[in-house]
Amino acid sequence: MAINKLGLMGLGLLGLSLSTQALSQDTLVYCSEGSPEGFDPALYTAGTTFDASSRQIYNKLVEFERGTTNTVPALAESYEVSEDGLTYTFKLRPGVKFHSTEYFTPTRDMNANDVVFSFERQRLADNPYNQVSGGTWEYFNGMSMPDLIESIEAVDDLTVKFSLTRPEAPMIANLAMDFASILSEEYAASLLEAGTPELLNQQPIGTGPFKFVGYQKDAVIRYQAFDEYWAGKADIDNLVFAITPDASVRYQKVKAGECHVMPYPNPADLEAMASDDSITLMEQEGLNVGYLAYNTQVAPFDNVNVRKALNMAINKQAILDVVFQGSGKIAKNPIPPTIWSYNEATVDDPYDPEKAKEMLAAEGVEDLKMEIWAMPVQRPYNPNARRMAEVMQEDLAKVGVDVEIVSYEWGEYLKLSKELDRKGAVLLGWTGDNGDPDNFLAVLLGCDAVGNANRAQWCYKPFDDLLQQAKVTSDQAERTRLYEEAQIIFKEQAPWDTIAHSVVYKPVRNEVQDFKIDPFGGHIFYGVSLAN
Repeated sequence: MAINKLGLMGLGLLGLSLSTQALSQDTLVYCSEGSPEGFDPALYTAGTTFDASSRQIYNKLVEFERGTTNTVPALAESYEVSEDGLTYTFKLRPGVKFHSTEYFTPTRDMNANDVVFSFERQRLADNPYNQVSGGTWEYFNGMSMPDLIESIEAVDDLTVKFSLTRPEAPMIANLAMDFASILSEEYAASLLEAGTPELLNQQPIGTGPFKFVGYQKDAVIRYQAFDEYWAGKADIDNLVFAITPDASVRYQKVKAGECHVMPYPNPADLEAMASDDSITLMEQEGLNVGYLAYNTQVAPFDNVNVRKALNMAINKQAILDVVFQGSGKIAKNPIPPTIWSYNEATVDDPYDPEKAKEMLAAEGVEDLKMEIWAMPVQRPYNPNARRMAEVMQEDLAKVGVDVEIVSYEWGEYLKLSKELDRKGAVLLGWTGDNGDPDNFLAVLLGCDAVGNANRAQWCYKPFDDLLQQAKVTSDQAERTRLYEEAQIIFKEQAPWDTIAHSVVYKPVRNEVQDFKIDPFGGHIFYGVSLAN
């Protein structure tokens, strides 16, 4: 079988030794779209990295039930919230094992010290791991966690208490996110003693259903099912990520049986996939948004009228037709219509190039040269960023704006696009992490997220004040009112041009059993099996 050939290639690259029989019967091969930035999910925000790390190797205190937005117990069997909403006490699951690998053998089960370590390294500047591997902690900082968490205490081996400075309505959903993965404090301490703390991000140890075996950069990642997994051993023995950036090549590999599952198909291939008897084409409306983020701290993009004019110069319907080919809908809000508090009353910027020219002239903007950054990988919210940038380039040329399209390797793209003095505008997007509007509005547009996930570098107090008010009330009707108002302010200030919400398509070979589309855009293989 072709699948054996791929598996053996991975074995050769990594010097591993698994039987051919195991590869043919119990190995699932996932054709991933890109390489992970690392294997410590708290350091990053990209779904590609989460797929390779938190979604296979780690667990959280609570997690999302597979295929849904419902939180369920995980490493914490239960939790209690104080009446004032300021204290969360988690009772941990006893007997949870960490992975044992060639590079680390744990001497104890998971306990409260691991939970404390996993958060304190992100929270405290004097923690020895705070600056390891860059120490950006984008989610933790972008979600105001340093101000929110007053203390984290190991009450006893199986009890952890979080004390907050204010109520936080989405707290439990936030703790089910990838950045909240629980790492081994014992392993981290041993690396620190050996003088190699950076290996925490390169040779991961977790409690999850699959343990890390090895990574050949830009080629293959291999995992094995963890025999002692607390929820029961996975049905598949081996998991392989075959890194395949080109969507057409991914499709050919799925057709040939070299991969079982692939993400982000080309819209032009969907019809052929749907008619292929060996493939099931799954689809689901995405919890996502794709956007063009201006750098609002750099002239002339610091001028709201310039941003509005550029938005009016871009023909979003043409982008939908050319890039999405029927698999998306125009976005007017920074949150998708599938999430509660979506404001139907907001009015999108119309496509009006003549008015755009007038507005630019009125602001004294002539012969503007700007960059548009195009992602090098496909994402659920953008199947072809380069082509999208080209459509924008053509549109903006009609109003006298000269656009240069630039790109970088995915890890560099994410890193450089965060810089406060970044030129021009960047194409990016977001798939929700927890089903809460805060996960879009605060993480991507809040003041605390400037220099991190807020690629518009936009801090607007009237908008941010509404987000902060919404965080501290548990009344969903009141939160809805605040978020609806925030969306109106967003449209008035235009830090982004909102482009599209896409439908998520997932081609899966028929022998794959019980794969579920993750509403948060992840690829989760625990619970999946292969038919004989």
